Amino acid sequence: MNQRTRIAMSEDEVATLLEEGRKLQLATINPDGTPHLVTMFYGLDQGRITFWTYAKSQKARNLSRDPRVSCLVEQGDEYSELRGVLVYGRVTPLDGQEDVLDVGMTVARRMTPGVADDQLRPYVEHTGRKRLAYVVEPDRVVSWDHRRIT
Repeated sequence: MNQRTRIAMSEDEVATLLEEGRKLQLATINPDGTPHLVTMFYGLDQGRITFWTYAKSQKARNLSRDPRVSCLVEQGDEYSELRGVLVYGRVTPLDGQEDVLDVGMTVARRMTPGVADDQLRPYVEHTGRKRLAYVVEPDRVVSWDHRRIT
């Protein structure tokens, strides 16, 4: 078995890492073809990554032109502790305002664990008026767990 195969995570391990994470690195494609890379809080919907952003943001403009994304969730400080999941996919915009608020609440809960929904909802409703929401439809998932390296 080669090293790449040995460090790849199972589907369950990938799901667990995504569930444990709170932030990801999101890459979209700028008009000139260069990557636009930002850190985002995210949510999950049936195991798929969701996020929201202001409608006038660069990433929203990029996604309206080209729906391809890369999403990286990683953990670990030392090389021997590194674990990560890289999702290559395409976004599907969630059109309804209720969908935007649902994604916003999911993201807000993950940003502020333990805070009650009734405390989060005013923020989500206020900022949600200017936001768009997306779900990532994965095309390919790459994972690694360096704790398996001996």
